[in-house]
Amino acid sequence: MHTQINNKRAVFLDRDGTINEEVGYLCRLEDLTLIERVGSAIRLLNDSGYKVVVITNQSGVARGLLDEIFVQKVHAEIARRLSKSNAYVDKWYYCPHHATEGKGKYRIECHCRKPSTGMVDLAITELGIIPEESFVVGDSIRDLETAWNVGAQPVLVLTGYGKKTLSRLLPDQKKKLPHIAYDLFDACTWICEYC
Repeated sequence: MHTQINNKRAVFLDRDGTINEEVGYLCRLEDLTLIERVGSAIRLLNDSGYKVVVITNQSGVARGLLDEIFVQKVHAEIARRLSKSNAYVDKWYYCPHHATEGKGKYRIECHCRKPSTGMVDLAITELGIIPEESFVVGDSIRDLETAWNVGAQPVLVLTGYGKKTLSRLLPDQKKKLPHIAYDLFDACTWICEYC
C-alpha cells in the first residue's frame, strides 16, 4: 500500500550509478545489478511519504544501442526487484535524446535531458510536487545541476561516477551540497532524518 503522508515532496533519483551498477550503456537485462541496500533505501522514502521519481538520461536510445521498449523493460525489472523489499517507484521518466550523437528523431536539443529540467517539470505538473521541498540524488554533475536548476536540494552519491564527480567539483559547488552520501541508502537515511 502506498502511503501519502506528504504527497508534495519528492526524491528524484538518477538510475544508472545510483540505483543500479553503472555499466556504460545497459543493453542487456542480465547486466542489471541493483546497488546494495537500494530496496531498503527506497522503502525508507516510501514509508516517509516522499514520492519517489526516477529521472534518467538514456542516450543509448538516440545512439541506436537500445530502444525505448528495452528502457521500459529495465524499469519493470527494477520495479519487480524493489517489490521484494516492499519498495516502489511512483513514476519513471527518461530522456532518449542526444543533441549531437543521436540518430533520426532522437537527435535533438531537448528540454528533458539533464541538467535541463524537463523531466522534473513534468513530474511537478503530473504529481503536484513542490521542488523546493524535494531532493535530487545522483552520481553526476548533471544530477546536481538539475537540482540547482529547479530549486531542489542536491545529494551526491559516491557510487557510479560519484567519486569522480566529487573530485571535479569546484569549491563553490561543494559548498552548495547539503550532503555527500556513500550510497543511496545513506542518502535516503539522511533525507528522512533531515526533514
